[in-house]
Amino acid sequence: MKRLSLILAGTMLSASLTAIPAHAQNARGPVQTAPPNAENQDPAFEGQTRAPQPPERIEIKTEVVADGLPHLWAMEFLPDGRMLVNAKQGAMHIISKDGEAGPAIEGVPDVYAEGQGGLLDVALAPDYAESGRIFFSFAEQREDGNGTSVASARLVTNDEGGGRLEDVEVIFRQTPSYDGNKHFGSRLAFSPEGALYVTVGERSDREPRVQAQDLDSGLGKIFRITQQGEPFEGNPFIDQENAQPEIWSLGHRNLQSATIGGDGNLWTVEHGPKGGDELNKPEAGKNYGWPEVTYGVEYSGNPVGEGITQMADTEQPIYYWDPVIAPSGMAYYDADAIPEWKGAFLVGGLVSEGVNILHMENERVKYEQFVSLEKRVRDVRVGPDGAVYAVTEQRGGGESTIVRLSKD
Repeated sequence: MKRLSLILAGTMLSASLTAIPAHAQNARGPVQTAPPNAENQDPAFEGQTRAPQPPERIEIKTEVVADGLPHLWAMEFLPDGRMLVNAKQGAMHIISKDGEAGPAIEGVPDVYAEGQGGLLDVALAPDYAESGRIFFSFAEQREDGNGTSVASARLVTNDEGGGRLEDVEVIFRQTPSYDGNKHFGSRLAFSPEGALYVTVGERSDREPRVQAQDLDSGLGKIFRITQQGEPFEGNPFIDQENAQPEIWSLGHRNLQSATIGGDGNLWTVEHGPKGGDELNKPEAGKNYGWPEVTYGVEYSGNPVGEGITQMADTEQPIYYWDPVIAPSGMAYYDADAIPEWKGAFLVGGLVSEGVNILHMENERVKYEQFVSLEKRVRDVRVGPDGAVYAVTEQRGGGESTIVRLSKD
């Protein structure tokens, strides 16, 4: 196993941000320092972007605990400390405590693995210890296109380090389908009351992405469903005509980061355009603006729509990045192994190639830190030992590694 040490300094980030809120007299400058892509956009409030780094520097050690893995998209810890991982091309594996990948788990349904599609997130049922049930999202090929779907199954493991899925059932399908290969999302997160939040994308292209504003479309939404795939009681549009009853919030772009915070609420980070990645705490029935309201610009450099960053009846992001970090994977840190991170959100970065640590105060980002891993980070989880585990990947696919971040 390879071990190396690094100091959180914020100087290794290639993507970048400029004004420093006076949160603390001795706070260091922001992680991001390069000019924003949208030069004429101003934050709506102090600290909405480019928060300072905290005064204290801490040493974080990194250790590769598994390598030579297929191109992974997600991981989840099993109760015994092993890791269940999803490979983008459509296979599930169990990673032993020694970092060895077992044989592919049998019974995984076919996935659409073109472009950004594939086998996506995985989550254990709240009663996994008794039921053995897991939930996973994937890009599904359909007669009229493709889209993000969610399935449940019972995971049965064997002594050879593999296993099989039984009672596989697709419980939810994002509709309408679309014949494209981008912006499927997707993350899964269980609320304390047992609701399953499902995040998806708006399929990227200019024609379907406008449906992020339509309640009769499932593009660009967050859903809240039961473990059987039904609308969860109390959903904001459950009784509204011409609205999908599973919708929790709307106006999202491409959501690949989601977790439940210490407050018991859903928190997300979604991909912006060229600039405009944003942290939100999505609330019932609220509109988060895309594509009518956003920070950042089109990849061409032109404004998105009319270039509006604020509009009545749409929510401001709690925090945003311009240029982007390209967020994927997210965890809330509530362990003791790295006490300085207690209560922070950990967000993987595909462009920043590391883990962004967001220290919160009164639902605002007080400080931002960064640990460079020099590889694209696809997922982030907190292990049973209190260490942080990051799934890394090479640009364009290739092999993945799992890296442990700790103070020991």
